[in-house]
Parts: sequence; C-alpha cells; structure tokens
Amino acid sequence: MSLIGKTVGEFQATAFKDGEFIEITNEGLKGQWSVLFFYPADFTFICPTELGDLADNYAAFQEIGCEIYSVSTDTHFTHKAWHDTSDTIKKIKYPMIADPTHVISNDFGVLIPEEGLTLRGTFIINPEGEIVSYEVSDNSIGRNSAELLRKVQAAQFVAQHGDQVCPARWQPGKETLTPSLDLVGKL
Repeated sequence: MSLIGKTVGEFQATAFKDGEFIEITNEGLKGQWSVLFFYPADFTFICPTELGDLADNYAAFQEIGCEIYSVSTDTHFTHKAWHDTSDTIKKIKYPMIADPTHVISNDFGVLIPEEGLTLRGTFIINPEGEIVSYEVSDNSIGRNSAELLRKVQAAQFVAQHGDQVCPARWQPGKETLTPSLDLVGKL
C-alpha cells in the first residue's frame, strides 16, 4: 500500500537541536516543506555519513523553505551524547527526533519490530502535512542529500505548476513537460 498522499499521523516527540531539547509534533510540520529522514541508530557507521551529508547541505534545504528532521528510535539524551562526542554529528543544525516509543516509525512503516530500529526511510512532506515522495532502503545502503534536495525542489515545482511535470534528472530552471496527447510516443 502506497503512502503517497497520506497525512502524517499524530505524534509528539522530543528532539535535540542546537544544544537544547525541543518538542516536535505532526502539526508543527504543517505550513512548510519537511523531510523526515529515518536512520537505524546513533553511534553506528553509515548513519553519521548520511547525517553529516545532510548537515553539509542543510543551508540549501533552508533556502528553499524545507526543514530536515532526522529520526531514530534512540532517545533525545542519546542524540545529545552522540552530538557531544562526534565531530561529524556536531555539524548538525537540524532537529534530531527521538522515537523510543516507535510511534513515528510505525506510522511511516519503517520500524523493524524485532530489532527496535528503523530502515533508512526518507519522506518528503508538503505544507499540508501529506507525504508526496518517499524512499525506503536496506540499512546497508547510504543516501545522497543532493538527490534528496533535487526531489524536494521537483515536488515544490509540481505543487506550484500543477500542469507541468519534472522529467528524469530535472534541475531547477531546466525544461519541464506538460502532459498532453501530443507527447504520447514522442519522448
């Protein structure tokens, strides 16, 4: 069953951000573009490479009005301890959501129940709180924040220009397509 168009379920969670613990809710996601970036666990191997990559590109997401939220089943205290001990994680400026109760992970279908960890799931959420794109990967496959940024930009473009669609490898400012009978069999 696809999650496209699904409204994010109700949740309230504690996150670590900029040296503080803050509360994040599903309602707080509304009114802006958001990415929920699930990863298996703090103090691991692939996870810091992904979160560091997001940290390096965080300003580009902010420039297009998109907030990043990393999510794991670790506690907010664990997020702080990881931040305090890892040079890579110290770069993070976006909220690191704690989901020890698995409410959020279950809602997004990424929880591995027998392990208490999540799969690598990436969810783009529109300002109305609906999932418009997602990808779930095996935990041995790292993700690329530049491609995620491109996907968010494409989702934003399509939301603003409903009669146009973005072809493969589309980049902002490049040619889009307007679906019509005239294009059938011509591409």
